[in-house]
Amino acid sequence: MNAKERVDARVSALRRSVPEVEVEVCAALRAQGAQILDVREPDEVALGSPVGALRLSRSFLELRIGEVVPDVERPLLVVCGSGTRSLFAAEALRALGYLDVRSVRGGVARWRDAGLPLEVPRTLDAQDRARYERHLRLPEVGEAGQLRLLESRVLVVGAGGLGSPVALYLAAAGVGTLDLVDFDVVDRSNLQRQVLHTEARIGQLKVDSARETLAALNPRVRVNTHATRLDASNVDALVAPVEVVVDGTDNFSTRYLVNDACVRLGKPNVHGSIFRFEGQVSVFWPGRPGAPGPCYRCLFPTPPPPELAPSCAEAGVLGVLPGVIGLLEAVETLKLLLGLGEPLVGRVLHYDALDATFRALAVPRDPRCTGCSEMGEVAEM
Repeated sequence: MNAKERVDARVSALRRSVPEVEVEVCAALRAQGAQILDVREPDEVALGSPVGALRLSRSFLELRIGEVVPDVERPLLVVCGSGTRSLFAAEALRALGYLDVRSVRGGVARWRDAGLPLEVPRTLDAQDRARYERHLRLPEVGEAGQLRLLESRVLVVGAGGLGSPVALYLAAAGVGTLDLVDFDVVDRSNLQRQVLHTEARIGQLKVDSARETLAALNPRVRVNTHATRLDASNVDALVAPVEVVVDGTDNFSTRYLVNDACVRLGKPNVHGSIFRFEGQVSVFWPGRPGAPGPCYRCLFPTPPPPELAPSCAEAGVLGVLPGVIGLLEAVETLKLLLGLGEPLVGRVLHYDALDATFRALAVPRDPRCTGCSEMGEVAEM
């Protein structure tokens, strides 16, 4: 028996042992709780896949099926191009302990001939797969998570010390659209810590300098620049279209402005601040579904006197400190976009560079907060 004959014999044996189902009854079975599982490769799926199917290529099936379909009792309807690969996939699933696995006879070819609905899901192309390969290897991210990032939109307020690492790493991670707002220009004194900018761009608008750097890093990320001072007349329009706001500002008036807009519009506010050798990070999100947290005003109801809160220009700052805090802001942002882990809602993470210590401090909601409580009234800053 030659190789082809052995394969044919193997397929015939599988057809006798693996139940097959006709394409016409898949919709009814799906309505009863069955999951259609498309095991073709991404380039095949890009030409059309059964509506509502879970797409998991045959090469990763055994590695990832337990994460995406943890219930071994859920019926699985396995589909491939013509109904052969699905037999092998179904056999592998049964060996893993799935109790009700069926192969869709004729595969997507017969599905199409029967006029059943197909959809063309967004998939990663070869460039995306190469760029985000390390994300794709994480079961918690995978292709679905990376596509989620590519469809996301984040507002970064400030293109300075904190905004630099935030924007760089969000762009590198593939957050599809970044809105940058900053009215300032690049100064030589910025270059000690604001790594988005270069000596050659001194005098250039920071948002334009940032866009050049981010385009060189990841040209597929869309960068919207807003060379304007954030104020009450424009803050809601800038916050409304995005999913997450990252506060990289260095003054209290803008922090309260960002906070109040996020409270009004229900957006998570990823906050970071630095002072000399210390920094802190938190996520302020009173509108969090199911588990609301405090807002910035719960922590700081009113700004401190200027003499107690000097700016970096007045007090100085260790140049690498914004990198540490900005990266933590980027981590929290990615967690929020991907729905991973537990965000810093209701907690402030404090970092002391001199002691090399982190401390997490609980921050409860203030029932009389002027920002997020119905009992309070927001004061103008």
